[in-house]
Amino acid sequence: MGIKVFLPLLFILFYSMIQAQSVIKIGLIADPQYADKDTRGSRFYRNSLDKLDSAVTAINREEVDFTVMLGDLVDVGPKDLQPALQRLNKLKRPVYNILGNHDYVDVDDGAHLYELYNMPNPYYTVEKGEWLFIMLNTNELAEYATKAGSGQREAWKKLNDILKTAKRNNDQPWNGGVSEKQLKWMERQLHKAQSASKKVIVFTHHPLCPENGLEALNNREILALIEKYPVVKAVISGHHHPGNFANYKGIPMITLEGMIETADQNAFGVLELNDHQLNIHGAGRMTARKINF
Repeated sequence: MGIKVFLPLLFILFYSMIQAQSVIKIGLIADPQYADKDTRGSRFYRNSLDKLDSAVTAINREEVDFTVMLGDLVDVGPKDLQPALQRLNKLKRPVYNILGNHDYVDVDDGAHLYELYNMPNPYYTVEKGEWLFIMLNTNELAEYATKAGSGQREAWKKLNDILKTAKRNNDQPWNGGVSEKQLKWMERQLHKAQSASKKVIVFTHHPLCPENGLEALNNREILALIEKYPVVKAVISGHHHPGNFANYKGIPMITLEGMIETADQNAFGVLELNDHQLNIHGAGRMTARKINF
């Protein structure tokens, strides 16, 4: 083989290897809401264990780098947590949890709830290659997650009063928001990511957009921060079980379908990321999406 033919082939092979190495695969699960209780409406609580088993088997087969569970692993708090965690623990690669509003049910003090879910902190980051993944806690300011008389409860009351005065529809008992402290932490993470030329995906339980009454209480503050940093490539959320999508100033806002819904249709997926594209391979009710950055 002549050198003029060999060199282009070598370049193509090298380029293909680099491209293959740059792909990150992430399992996606939202809102199983497992509980040992009877079905109510379209929510089949006990069926979530079988659905988790199926999702874990499929995600393991895909050899993902890690999985993100976007909150509401259980429906009525920690009393039903162990059977659900046992399923997640069968994942071969790490699973990163964020908390949802149902995870706080019957919890006297939510400050340390994250420890039961094997989370390093109530909100945290995960780094992989050229990507930074920000795991927000959109329950930080909520009546269900704070102790009466605490500073965070007072901050929630103040925020909720502002929303009521503005006649927003998201001042609901199942919604929460983030504190000024968490916003400042998030800005530091975004600034570091931008300085290091990393790309960012933000994971939340409560969606930020569109505004349909299920968005985080101070979603507009979070969005105002995100839009300052073009390194943010998408926001992925749970909470709204039918799923949803919006484009906020060029940033995809993806709400994943909830696993709890329907008797036998599952909802989970695998997210593939490369330098130029986000690709969700949805299973069951989870919508498949392919988005170019």
